[in-house]
Amino acid sequence: MARAAKVDLRSFQQELASRLATKTAAQVESSRLGLACGGAQWLIRLADAGEVITVPQIAGVPLTQPWFLGISNIRGNLYSVIDFGSFLGREASLAGAAGQGRLVVFGPRTGELKAGIVVQRVLGLRNLAELAPASPPVDVPEWYGQRWMDAEGSAWQEIDLARLAQDPGFLRVGL
Repeated sequence: MARAAKVDLRSFQQELASRLATKTAAQVESSRLGLACGGAQWLIRLADAGEVITVPQIAGVPLTQPWFLGISNIRGNLYSVIDFGSFLGREASLAGAAGQGRLVVFGPRTGELKAGIVVQRVLGLRNLAELAPASPPVDVPEWYGQRWMDAEGSAWQEIDLARLAQDPGFLRVGL
């Protein structure tokens, strides 16, 4: 079963790479990766996401925040794994994910931090031209970006993983 998931994910990534190669830089810049986590919908820049993978085996680390799941070996490198839903103070991302949970590994734009956030589901690409800007919520962290509304009236909150990777609250994993 795990092998089938790898093949499906690999096929998805190859198809996505093929589609992106045919787009212009402006089209890529206007596309965002949609995520579901903590009862909300999120958008991230494609340059922020190094890759999206099935949640790997995670080694727990004692005396850390509950949202810090631990570390994982991804292709020979150790990555910090954060449950994004728990970090937000909402429902844990792995709770009830039924195998749909994914690890979004931070891309090169986020700097040297080797980390990833676990989300409940990946919702695919969203084109900003199909979304309308909306008023941002009040008192939000600096890593929140533009808020968007889709044609069905659902809110999408853009997040900047590069800023999240520098947020002191995000970096403070120890108790």
